[in-house]
Amino acid sequence: MMDLFDAKDNQEIVERIEKLQPEIKALWGKMNVPQMLAHAQVPLRCAFGELKLKRSLFGVLFGRMALKQMTSGKPWRHGMPTDPNFIITDEREFEKEKKQLIALVQRFMQSGPSAITKDMHPFFGKMTPQQWSALQWNHLNHHLSQFEV
Repeated sequence: MMDLFDAKDNQEIVERIEKLQPEIKALWGKMNVPQMLAHAQVPLRCAFGELKLKRSLFGVLFGRMALKQMTSGKPWRHGMPTDPNFIITDEREFEKEKKQLIALVQRFMQSGPSAITKDMHPFFGKMTPQQWSALQWNHLNHHLSQFEV
């Protein structure tokens, strides 16, 4: 399983982000590349405890079950529901969003497990740093694949 704390796996994600171009069209979904780059930052900010979101009843009921699937390393299916707090609909600046996402991805590895929040994930609940890492890697992989990188 890929691990965003691992230098090699982290670098692979950064290299894939670097390959993005603003004009690439998504294979699925509604976001353009700059919106996706901004969207991908939100769960990383949650992992660092910088963004605190309220837990939903749906998350309380189904979050633990979904966590196993979302951290399994298997590709995520297209068109899964997205928490409204994670949806980006306004226009964003490509280079700015790319730079910010790369900085967050690199910070994740450099800071290590001790920098990950002890707060509950807004949907999945209590998570270990390794679960946060797997979730982040899978989320980034999902969206980079969406734009064929």
